[in-house]
Amino acid sequence: MIRYSVKILKVILLSLLVPTLLSSCVKDEDYLSDSSARLAFSEDTVKFDTVFTTMATITRQVKVYNNYDSPILINSVTLRGGGASRFRINVDGDTSFVARDVEIGSHDSIFIFVQANINPNDQLSPFLVEDAIVFSFNKHTQQLPLTAYGRNAVYHLPTNRVYSTYTNTSGQTDTLWFPYSIIDCANWDHTKPHVILGYAVVNSNETLHLQAGDELYFGTDSYLWIYDSATLDVRGSSNTPVLFTSIRHDYHYDTLPGQWGYIWLSSGSKDNYIDWARIENGIAGLLVDTNVNTNPTLEIHNSVIENHSYSGIIGQGAYIKGDNLLIDNCGITLLSLQYGGRYRFTGSTFANYWRYKSRTAPAVVINNYYTYNENAVFPRDIEEASFYNCIIYGNYSGRDNSGELMLDQSPDATFNFYVSHCLLRTTILDTSIASSLGLILERDPLFVDANGHDYHLNDNSPAIGNGDASLLQSPTDLDGNPRRNPPSIGAYEGPASSEKSYSQTITHRNTCSTTSQVTSKRRHHPTRSSTATGLATSSKYHSTPIVRLKICRK
Repeated sequence: MIRYSVKILKVILLSLLVPTLLSSCVKDEDYLSDSSARLAFSEDTVKFDTVFTTMATITRQVKVYNNYDSPILINSVTLRGGGASRFRINVDGDTSFVARDVEIGSHDSIFIFVQANINPNDQLSPFLVEDAIVFSFNKHTQQLPLTAYGRNAVYHLPTNRVYSTYTNTSGQTDTLWFPYSIIDCANWDHTKPHVILGYAVVNSNETLHLQAGDELYFGTDSYLWIYDSATLDVRGSSNTPVLFTSIRHDYHYDTLPGQWGYIWLSSGSKDNYIDWARIENGIAGLLVDTNVNTNPTLEIHNSVIENHSYSGIIGQGAYIKGDNLLIDNCGITLLSLQYGGRYRFTGSTFANYWRYKSRTAPAVVINNYYTYNENAVFPRDIEEASFYNCIIYGNYSGRDNSGELMLDQSPDATFNFYVSHCLLRTTILDTSIASSLGLILERDPLFVDANGHDYHLNDNSPAIGNGDASLLQSPTDLDGNPRRNPPSIGAYEGPASSEKSYSQTITHRNTCSTTSQVTSKRRHHPTRSSTATGLATSSKYHSTPIVRLKICRK
């Protein structure tokens, strides 16, 4: 009986499988044989953006379509350059140099995956590398072009590693490892871009001099680390700023935040200077630690810091002077000035229209204390936090509609906040003295295209002509155009009724004495549960350069 049942089961299975097997077989005469038939492609050319030599690219994919009523049998798919090609392909899972007898059903498609890996040469400029995927079928061939622009580069690869221990939120000790390389500052090659993987360190008592045209590209989890007693000196130009950016720039990666770490001016670094730079697509632009002398920890001019997943500039007990800056499009804050310090910004635009998700913090956050392990509060004086001729605006209404400015104050430490001739989205300032200080509160600056990251001023912008020429630190704006008199507020000069140009020599001076101190209507007092705003804890209590970002709450 059991044997009979098994025979019956075999007959049933065979009867089900045979029609399926027969239907999947295609006779040669069933394939399309028309020599004029053509395949269709999802792209007319598979293009790669700049490819650094010796580094494999991302994998691009292209679909190959058969738009006919009959199946097509492709005799071979290969690269025109053969084994010498700088491209590699995967044809629907076949990685051999020549994929044979590839079938595409009627009105069906297959995937081909493509990578490029370009050999270095002696060229300094980007060079074009070309090849093609060759499809042979129906006694003719069809080609799909492949292109990539190769660039020779200097590579900074980790050769050592250092570790740091810290106590995590569970009270346990964790260890973090930092792979690093030491930069040979004296022999920096200015003719090629530099690719940084891991931590590239400017060692103690060394200065990294960067000049117009220098380009630094960072991989994932990669950082420029200016160590104790070291200095970063950046001297770009209006036409060729020094570039700090991510390796990937294909498609949406061109402006994608969070692709690398940040420039870390660690505690003890000194006299750092940046003029004409572009810092983009990282976790943060600059992390500036505790000041060690009477000079600014960082002096930065004529620079753009944008598209960072956390913050543009984070100052931690630092002394920072900034002028003609555009800081925009960051996931948490644009400017986080924490644990006290001294800060002065003039002629700058802080504009945050972050679009990836809802923000939970205003564009500018300032505090004067430090919280350790959420148990101990250490007051830290804000000796000065000054904003002159600046725009602070964005799409964050804030808690209680307080806007894009948070003054997070402890009564146990000094908090000297100065502001004059600024356009601000905030409701926390005393409006009774706003007019006397030349402040414009809660008015849209009317940027040309905020969603498109164009922060030039429209003709009707209230920022035009409402700055104070006596507060200027530079005779030109971020475009290099002369400032008018009176100047516009923000980083970009706009049209004005007065054609008088403010082009005389301007000296750097202490402008605090020319303006009044502003007090806020709301004070945020730290409690035992308060946490400091920012990406890192003070190196005095915690050696980890980045742990988490927390936002101060009332």
